[in-house]
Amino acid sequence: MRIEDTEFFKGFVRMADDGWNMGWHERNGGNLSYRLKKEEVESINSSFSCGEWENIGVTVPLLAEEFFMVTGSGKFFRNVKDKPEDSVCIIEIDDKGEKYRIVWGLINGGRPTSELPTHLMNHQAKKRITNGKYRVVYHAHTTNIIALTYILPLKDEIFTRHLWEMATECPVVFPDGIGVVEWMVPGGRDIAEATEKLMEKYDAVVWAHHGLFATGEDFDLTFGLMHTIEKAAEILIKVFSTRFDKLQTIMPDDFRRLAKDFNVNLPERFLQ
Repeated sequence: MRIEDTEFFKGFVRMADDGWNMGWHERNGGNLSYRLKKEEVESINSSFSCGEWENIGVTVPLLAEEFFMVTGSGKFFRNVKDKPEDSVCIIEIDDKGEKYRIVWGLINGGRPTSELPTHLMNHQAKKRITNGKYRVVYHAHTTNIIALTYILPLKDEIFTRHLWEMATECPVVFPDGIGVVEWMVPGGRDIAEATEKLMEKYDAVVWAHHGLFATGEDFDLTFGLMHTIEKAAEILIKVFSTRFDKLQTIMPDDFRRLAKDFNVNLPERFLQ
């Protein structure tokens, strides 16, 4: 089977294009990765051409011998739809989880996203916690979330509570809340480790003054999570642009009733 004919490839390309059309990926901003299923690898591995092994920069033993589709460093999301072989690649992780090699894509040269360490450490955390169900990690430069990191305290509880209040669906879509990483230099081990630690508790993590990471079982759920959080942030920015104090909002007991009716668990620390 041609790689371009697989459902995961089509889903990957569509999600990248949707993100571009949302305005979340200026120039070469943002990145996306997908952990392939065993049967998906078996259906396309005849198209692989293995490159040289390269150091990841972190160690991800739970991902040993796994394969990922990843956007390329310096590549533009706007080009993924029209030039996928130039914009993305499939990589293989070695048997120790220390190195990767490109087996397909980036035909004009290049490397996987510079934030590959964060992606892989997030994948490792979610593979462990969800017993392998989560397969997508998505990073976007969501405008309103970034704006909020300049005016809200960089605390999980504060970001979660404010965003929950913006739309009734929010505590249902991300009942565990969201994490926040204070500003750090992207692309290295430190920010990867800080993000992985929060991904053990949350499905979404804010990078202060930078953007948002979201994870999920598939492309639709992951994009939907990103979209919901960013839309809530947009509403909050509009509220703050008129007055910083809210005349009315969803109260703690309202959230508790919502949680009961929708059968979700909302941690009390977000309701204080």
